[in-house]
Amino acid sequence: MADNVQSYANHGRIVPLYHYVTFGILQLTFIGSLVNLYQSWGDHARFYSASLLVVLSFATILVALFARSFALKAQDRAIRAEEQLRHYVLTGKLLDPRLTVPQIIGLRFASNDEFAALAQRAAEQGLSTKDIKQAVKSWRADTYRV
Repeated sequence: MADNVQSYANHGRIVPLYHYVTFGILQLTFIGSLVNLYQSWGDHARFYSASLLVVLSFATILVALFARSFALKAQDRAIRAEEQLRHYVLTGKLLDPRLTVPQIIGLRFASNDEFAALAQRAAEQGLSTKDIKQAVKSWRADTYRV
């Protein structure tokens, strides 16, 4: 994305090796373990190990999902702190407490010139994250979000 200008249309980030390959492998492993469990249903010698494979492959999917979720939550907290500081530097006041974390995360794309006014409008009108991002006139790229 270094060569392209970031905008509402292209700001989403997909990491193909993580989102498609890794999760594809995890899904196929889970499906394969279910097939193995089904095939070993009457065979007590294989059934225990087959059921362990199902549990382990399902647990691996959960670990991958939680790892992603936890990383995004930590990043959201950092963005909230950064935008709180930016608002304070620009206005001398903290962000409106009515703003939700998703709204604040949407505001990070607003340039300094429009940030304070858009934050006030978002708080007063209860704008959604999507509405906030679409209202940004001068996009401030965030290329470090994972």
